[in-house]
Amino acid sequence: MNASAGTERKAALSDYLAAERTLLAWIRTGLALMGFGFVVARFGLFLQQLQIAEHAPSVQSYGHSLWFGTALIGAGVAVNLLSGWHHLRLVRMMDQGEVTRPQTTSLAVATSLFLALVGLAMAIYLISLRGSEPSNSGNNSRRNMETPMTPATDNGIISIPSNHSVDQTVEKLKGILQAKGVTVFALVDHSGEAEKVGMKMHPTKLLIFGSPKGGTPVMHAAPSIAIDLPLKILVWEDAVGHVWLSYNSPAYLQQRHGVPQNLLPNIVVVETLAVAGAA
Repeated sequence: MNASAGTERKAALSDYLAAERTLLAWIRTGLALMGFGFVVARFGLFLQQLQIAEHAPSVQSYGHSLWFGTALIGAGVAVNLLSGWHHLRLVRMMDQGEVTRPQTTSLAVATSLFLALVGLAMAIYLISLRGSEPSNSGNNSRRNMETPMTPATDNGIISIPSNHSVDQTVEKLKGILQAKGVTVFALVDHSGEAEKVGMKMHPTKLLIFGSPKGGTPVMHAAPSIAIDLPLKILVWEDAVGHVWLSYNSPAYLQQRHGVPQNLLPNIVVVETLAVAGAA
C-alpha cells in the first residue's frame, strides 16, 4: 500500500485563524444588516412623528418601511446562522485533513443578490411614494405649504387638504352623496357668481346636503341646530393653489347646540364624507 495515500494533510494554525477571521467578517455583515434593518423599520414611524410635529391634519402611513426593515433583519439573522454553519463545516473538514474549497461563495453571492433586490424594491417604493404625493400647485408638496395645515380650532371649522381640484372634489362628493342616498339641496358657486359681476376669486364652492331622516331627530332634540343644518362642506382653493375641504366640527356643533350624545352620529357623518371626498 502506498504510504502517501494514507497520509492526511493536517491544517495549519493559520488555516484555523483564517477561517475564524472569515466567520467574524460574516458576523459583522449580519449585525450590520440587522442594525440597518431596524433603522429602516423605524423610519416610517419617524416620518409620521415628523408630520405630527408639523401639525398635519392627516398622517400618512409608511407601513412598507416596516416590511423592508424586517426583511433586512431576517437576512442578517440568516447570514449569521449560515456563516456559523459554514464555519463548523470548514473546521470539521480541516480536522479530517480534507483539502476542499469551502462553499462560502454561494452565501456571499446570495447575500449580494438579496441586498440588490431589497435595494431595488426600496427605490421603486420611494419613487411611487413621491409620485403619489398630491401637489395641486405642481411645484410644492404638502410639507412645503405656505398656508397653515390646520386652521384655528376655536371657530369650530375643520379644514383638510384635497387630492383633487375644486371641481373634481365637488363631483366626487356629489357621487358619494348620491350613492348613499343623501340629498344635495344646493351647490353654491361663489367664484362663479363673482365672475359674473367681473370680479376675480379663487375657485370656491359650497355643497349643502342632508337627510330629513337624520336631521329631523337632531333638530327635535336641539332646535337651535337648524341654523347650522343642512350640513355643509366648503371646497376652496387657497392663494398658492392648494385645495381644501372645510366643515363645521361635529364636536363644536354638539357643544354649541347641546346635541345629545346618542344623536351625534347624525352630524359626524360630515367628517366621514369630507375625508372620503378628499382622498
